[in-house]
Amino acid sequence: MPGPRTPDPGPRSFRTLGIESSCDETAVAVLDGDGSVRCNLISSQVAAHAPYLGVVPELAARHHLETLPRLLAEAERQAGLGDIELVAVTRGPGLIGSLLVGTCFAAAY
Repeated sequence: MPGPRTPDPGPRSFRTLGIESSCDETAVAVLDGDGSVRCNLISSQVAAHAPYLGVVPELAARHHLETLPRLLAEAERQAGLGDIELVAVTRGPGLIGSLLVGTCFAAAY
């Protein structure tokens, strides 16, 4: 017969780094375990795509690749990243190149 079960401690909260790169905006956010936002940084690509009258997927992916390191450095300055316990990243829907940049960046973190 199995022994007594350990009581469920309930939901656990994690300090989270969020990364968004699904289309033409790049964003990084840090949330505390209680859900409060420590920082929320967004880099717009509107001006870069305006001459083409729409989003250019290759241009969007390159912008994410160039922008994510800068946003992460700013998030470190504003909120500190030393005790991040969870990394959340957009995995879809979105532009495949942009999603891959965000996913690879999150995996490398």
